[in-house]
Amino acid sequence: MSAAFFDLDRTLMSGSSGFFWARAAARAGMISRRRLALDAWENVKFRLRGSTDESTDKVMLRVGEMLVGKRAVDFQRLGPQVLAGVLPRLYPQMLEIAWQHQDAGRPVFIVTAATQDTAGMIAHVLGFDGGLGTPLEAVDGLYTGKLAGPFAYRDGKPQLMRALADDQSIDLTDSYAYSDSESDLPMLRAVGHPVAVNPDGALARVAREEGWDVLRFDRLGGRLKMIGGLTAATLLGAAGATARRRGAAR
Repeated sequence: MSAAFFDLDRTLMSGSSGFFWARAAARAGMISRRRLALDAWENVKFRLRGSTDESTDKVMLRVGEMLVGKRAVDFQRLGPQVLAGVLPRLYPQMLEIAWQHQDAGRPVFIVTAATQDTAGMIAHVLGFDGGLGTPLEAVDGLYTGKLAGPFAYRDGKPQLMRALADDQSIDLTDSYAYSDSESDLPMLRAVGHPVAVNPDGALARVAREEGWDVLRFDRLGGRLKMIGGLTAATLLGAAGATARRRGAAR
């Protein structure tokens, strides 16, 4: 049996699901508004450039420190607010592709660096067959700030995929994987049919060199460039008008 594996951020949805988790946590008083504003800016940069190892490590360190001693149930109850932010940002085209895989008899899974709770929740709502995420350790209902399994990033993703494949008799060489980031090359190379979605520069180069399919849906970068061009044209026009007025006055 083959399967299809989908990264979440910038692949199934525009932007980062982590931002909506941070927004819900801020509303509940779990993080500061300043932290939320910084996360909002990081979300914009992520949509434009994708993730980096450095930024991902910083997020994991910060989240781990924040979670120590907190009740797991309080964060699980943020789920509806997180979904309210994520669902409108899903790419309909990607959902259609995922459901086509299911109709062809392939189970479909989300594979994301987000928490296992987030991965499972979104997968359930979308009608997917499951979600693979980063498991957080909890003792007596309180988070320890440690992980209970592999960090679902870079080599951690294919590690989780192989464990699932062994458990469900999935042939990865006949399976599909979709992602946006160079950091997911291990995930993409773990299957026989890799697809780059809204790829960052490094992944786009690899996809061209190896002849992988490429899908593009995120237009934020193009829109920002267009806005920048219009702003520049407006400023130049204003500068020209000012120069003409000064010349006429002289």
